[in-house]
Amino acid sequence: MNRPEREAAARRIMEREMPAVPPELYADVMRRGARMLRRRRVARRLLWLAVCAGTLAFLVWALVAQPWVEPPSQTTPPYTTGW
Repeated sequence: MNRPEREAAARRIMEREMPAVPPELYADVMRRGARMLRRRRVARRLLWLAVCAGTLAFLVWALVAQPWVEPPSQTTPPYTTGW
């Protein structure tokens, strides 16, 4: 098939009438698309909620445990003045 024949075949394909979509198929596609978007939105919100809860839990733990503070030395007993 040479180039003019390929161009003519492409033109015939593009000039054909588009097939009609049944109306019930359109409604079904819209319903499924809306459901898919709703599920994505819920999943995204749950993910953000999990991230925020994890961040909050980490902050509470860090404030309570204070991992940046050096623990007191346990090698010697505390000094008392009652000899």
